Amino acid sequence: MLLPLAWGSLFFPGLFGLCTWGLRRARPAWTHSDCVMISTRLVSSVQAVLATGSGIIIIRSCRNVVSDRHWLAREYVWFLIPYMIYDAYAMYLCEWYRTGDQNSRHSLTIFRNFLSKNRLMITHHAVILFVLVPVAQRLRGELGDFFVGCIFTAELSTPFVSLGRVLIQLKQQHTLLYKVNGILTLTTFFSCRILLFPFMYWSYGRQQGLSLLQVLFSIPYHCNVANAILIAPQIYWFSLLCKKAARLFDAPPTKKDG
Repeated sequence: MLLPLAWGSLFFPGLFGLCTWGLRRARPAWTHSDCVMISTRLVSSVQAVLATGSGIIIIRSCRNVVSDRHWLAREYVWFLIPYMIYDAYAMYLCEWYRTGDQNSRHSLTIFRNFLSKNRLMITHHAVILFVLVPVAQRLRGELGDFFVGCIFTAELSTPFVSLGRVLIQLKQQHTLLYKVNGILTLTTFFSCRILLFPFMYWSYGRQQGLSLLQVLFSIPYHCNVANAILIAPQIYWFSLLCKKAARLFDAPPTKKDG
């Protein structure tokens, strides 16, 4: 427990500082705000790769989806806790640099704007820290490492989401890279954050000899409720991505003569 917490507490802030310093040296024309925001995306992508890799290892190691164990299912959660705390601070830091008025950067107004703009993401982080972490580390007992691994793989879409935001930051929205990345973002988000939940139900049903519909009524009620709470914001975020994609690929209207 203590070692992953300690490593995470050093790794994520240290990586953020290193990325910011490296970008300032490599791209002196960029503002400090640009470097901070892009560094935040880079750190998020690194965490996503680590989480996805851990999830794949856990999934491949657990033949019995209920009782098989893998040490990463618990240890990576401890490593994830410092990231969630760091990421909340990084989001505020981005808001701080996004504000043009230097004299009001630390005012209550900026903090309120930060809370208003990031309500859902802050709630997401709070649920992970105060609900999912206790469930994953204590309340589930010795069962369900396979499903913890599945949840880790939901991070696969994060590098593509981050790249899209970096390209917007650099005003590269009209490039081919931005459009291709948009397609990959939609594909990975839908596969790993929405289809993930039917996959977990199907995996359990295959082992127990149950259909997907039978699984819904055979597992404890609170499991269905928890999954519904988890998938609800994913569906909302996916709808926002689809709206952005529709605007991106819509042909511009033809101008009328005269």
